[in-house]
Amino acid sequence: MHRSSFLVVTSLLLLAPIAAEAQAEPIVIYVVRHAERADDGPNSGFTGDTSDPPLSESGWARARLIAEMLDDAGVTHVHSTDYVRTRTTGEPTAEAEGVEIESYDPRDLRGFAARLKTMPGRHLVLGHSNTTPQLVEALGGDPVAAIEPMEYDRFYIVTVAGGMVSTVMLRYGEPFEG
Repeated sequence: MHRSSFLVVTSLLLLAPIAAEAQAEPIVIYVVRHAERADDGPNSGFTGDTSDPPLSESGWARARLIAEMLDDAGVTHVHSTDYVRTRTTGEPTAEAEGVEIESYDPRDLRGFAARLKTMPGRHLVLGHSNTTPQLVEALGGDPVAAIEPMEYDRFYIVTVAGGMVSTVMLRYGEPFEG
């Protein structure tokens, strides 16, 4: 009887780390393209620097909408490329959550994805039409398709838990009509 109790207790102690790992909090990564640029469209009237333009009024509205959508999500990190339009898109969420915007290099999406998968918490990642689907794929998710030049309404939710990855792609704000 003593020996069987010892084996049961020993088995439970050996399995405890595995059970704890399986119950670890999932890493949730919200991935979006930056909001509308001030120089979008032929009638924008924008005459500034088109290599790094600010957001348009529609872009600011979309950035605020992201912050509203994530208000109760418990975002712990905001990551952005080092462009005005991406950083500005993340500002309302970063301010609401009291976190700094952390820069990442869009030329190393595989390395960034590997780092994200080891960082507990809930992350908002702001990218571009040519990097957002690639980041979702680098995380192990399904990007669905390439993002069109004037498509700003994709909102990916990538969840990493216990080595498994799931992806949900939603639409938000003014719809893309392409």
